[in-house]
This record gives sequence, structure tokens and C-alpha cells, in this order.
Amino acid sequence: MSSPVCEHLHLEVEGAVLRVGLARESVYNALNTAMITELCDVLDWSASRSAGPAGLLSDDGGPLFRLLVLHGMGKHFCAGADINMMRDAGAKTPEENREDSARLDRLFNGLWAHPCYTIAVLHGVALGGGAGLISACDHVVAVEGARIALSEGKLGILPAVIGPYVYRRVGSAAFRRLAMHAGRIETAEAQRIGLIEDVTPDHDAAWATVEGLVAEVMTTGPSAVSAAKELALGFDRWTGDDLALRTWTLDFTSRMRGSDEGQEGLSAFLEKRPPAWRPDDGGSK
Repeated sequence: MSSPVCEHLHLEVEGAVLRVGLARESVYNALNTAMITELCDVLDWSASRSAGPAGLLSDDGGPLFRLLVLHGMGKHFCAGADINMMRDAGAKTPEENREDSARLDRLFNGLWAHPCYTIAVLHGVALGGGAGLISACDHVVAVEGARIALSEGKLGILPAVIGPYVYRRVGSAAFRRLAMHAGRIETAEAQRIGLIEDVTPDHDAAWATVEGLVAEVMTTGPSAVSAAKELALGFDRWTGDDLALRTWTLDFTSRMRGSDEGQEGLSAFLEKRPPAWRPDDGGSK
């Protein structure tokens, strides 16, 4: 499966790392139908070429992906939904608006459940859907001065589609407060409530932090990374009783210990050597 052809995204592959740049700079990377569709296609493609589920580091097409880095080109990360798309919503039927919302949900859920370790690099603003994008990532590195808002309330609507992802990141009280006042928060507050992980003084420092994260994740078993996310998703969605949950985790542990990757990791530890998945330089190649 070849990489998707994109008009509104900039894709850069470096070994096992896929960098996805939002590239509608003239409108501050606002999300329109075309960009949302392209993002969904890229997430589907990169998930299908992820090392963790495949249990392989590479195939005939080259290295399989272990990390995905999402960032914005130009002045801002993402200003939310495109104003023309929002305006057109008033003329659409409820069924058509639901179809648009389902497309957005596919985007956020695809990012939330993506088998790679996902990193967002935030600068400028992340409003509405932009806040949803960072919330669906595993790690957010922000440049000082960035602003985040669940701004839908200012337009008389709700952050419903992004809601589950923001809620899981910050919890009930913080989500409710952000959704009701709909104002912008600074990086210090965003870090305090768990919406972002790192704050850096400038772009160069942000990307240096990303490279450090890449190096660290590349020393972790790719199947372990994917399985850790599968485990967390299982906790998020669990509807059974406590005994069933404990049984599920026992089965999960047994599966990983007996896997090829689990056995390689244990053997490498006992033999005092790097495991097969670890690059010689700990980098992203």
C-alpha cells in the first residue's frame, strides 16, 4: 500500500518515524473536509505499516513505523474547523451534519488508537478541533506562548466530537470548565491539567525534545508500545466486572511474555546485549 497523495499535508519519512505536517498555512491549518479526509487516510496507511502489530521492524517496503509526529506548518498548529465548513453546516440536513461529525470522529479515534507512539508539536494556537488533535496524541510538546481552547462554545456549539479525547486527558472537572468558558489557556495551565507534557522556549528546543522522545521510544519494543496502548484502550472501554478485568490483564501479560519480542527482550537482558529492535545509536533510523 503506497503512501497517500496529499494536497493539505506534508509527509516526511525518516526511517521508522513519520512526520505529518498540517499544510494549510494561509488559514492557520484550519480543518476542512479535504484535510480531514487526508489525515484519516494517512492514519490508516501508517497504522497498516506500523511495526508493533506486524511484529516486524521492516518489510519489502522498508522500515515500518514506530512513531508518528504531528505538527503545524506556518504560524499556528491548527485553528480548528474551517470557517466555510462551519458556515455551510447551517444549510445542511441533520444527516449531512452527522456525516461530517462522523468523519471528524474517525480522525480523532484513528489518532487516539494509532499503534505508533504519537507526538504533537504545538505552537501558536490549537483551537476546537486543533485541541482535539493534541488530546488524541500520546505526548504533546508545546512552544511557550501557545494557546489552547475548546472554543466551540463561543460559536454556540459544543466540543462533543473531541470531548471523549479531551476528557480522557484532563478529567471531568477540567473538561467541563474548559468547555463552558471556552476561553484560551496558556501552556502553564495546560501542563498543570495534563493537556500537554512539555513546554519549551522555542521551536528548536521543541524539536530537540521530540528527538529525545524518538530516541527513547526507539529503545522500547515496538510491539510493547502498541500493546501498551491496546491495554489502555481496554481500560478506557471496560464494561465488565473487576474479576473479568483482572483475568484479561493476566491473559495479556502471558501473551506478551511468550511473544517473540518478549523472549528477545528477556534474552537480551540476561545476555547483557541490546535487543534486536534497538538502533545502534538509539536514534530514529
